[in-house]
Amino acid sequence: MTIRVGVLGAGGRMGTEACRAIEAADDLELIARIGSTDPLSALADSRAQVAVDLTRPDTVLDNVRFCVEHDISVVVGTSGLDASALDTIGGLLTERPAVGVLVAPNFAIGAVLMMRFATQAARFFESVEIVELHHPDKVDAPSGTARRTAQLVAAARREAGLGDPPDATAEAVAGARGVRVDGIPVHSVRLRGRVASQEVLLGGAGETLTIRHDSIDRASFMPGVLLGIREVRNHPGLTVGLEHLLDV
Repeated sequence: MTIRVGVLGAGGRMGTEACRAIEAADDLELIARIGSTDPLSALADSRAQVAVDLTRPDTVLDNVRFCVEHDISVVVGTSGLDASALDTIGGLLTERPAVGVLVAPNFAIGAVLMMRFATQAARFFESVEIVELHHPDKVDAPSGTARRTAQLVAAARREAGLGDPPDATAEAVAGARGVRVDGIPVHSVRLRGRVASQEVLLGGAGETLTIRHDSIDRASFMPGVLLGIREVRNHPGLTVGLEHLLDV
């Protein structure tokens, strides 16, 4: 059965690519393109079953709230949802138990595998730092992928009985050592010509391991977007991370 889909942020780079991918899929129907000046009511009026949110951190929570209240499942690719926002979404979903919300820090299959590999490796190395590189038009830092990776890596280290990575820095210019996410140093680079890249750097006595993923075109995100659209209604409640829809 064809799934009726609306895209929020349809005029942006990711939104445009998502619309193109949805239109090319035989089992999906793009019935609403919602731009920044369009009312959200147009999404409900279109009778969309699934919305894809590719907007901005300052609007995404209100968009999700609207969708849940109108029984529209949501695939969220917008960064900026912190633990408090996720708790809010979880609360909203208690009133709509049949609705699904997928929050995907990254839709690229390679990026999901990069996070999984880093989580597996984290317990074997004393040191770990994350470097993420994006285009300079990105409005949030660190990226959602880097935040999620740091959280997963930190959890794996705690389970292995490891503390924070060693760092004897006594003096530093503000920001020189990045920002700590769950104790993991994260560094953000903004560079024209980049789309999205991330390195997880792990170090132990006499060796280092680098796990890196590069998206060189936004087309790399589309298989994950389409997977999310097809599966979100089969997973009622809140799902964080595309890995839960993959057999990994």
